[in-house]
Amino acid sequence: MSIGFTEIFLILVVILLLFGSKRIPELAKAMGRAAYEFKNAKETLKREAQELTNEAQKAAEAEAQKDDAVRQ
Repeated sequence: MSIGFTEIFLILVVILLLFGSKRIPELAKAMGRAAYEFKNAKETLKREAQELTNEAQKAAEAEAQKDDAVRQ
């Protein structure tokens, strides 16, 4: 199911009627800012998750080396 030109046009007309032509640029700016903040938050979480994974991997390797040293 996809949205066609008619549906998009109807949605835009309803938005124009509800908010008026003066508020639409403000809404677009707010939506752009929210999308930017969301993208930044997503990238931050991705980077932190990668760092935690790397730290856990290093700890596991150190533990494995420690166990190998004890066995010898």
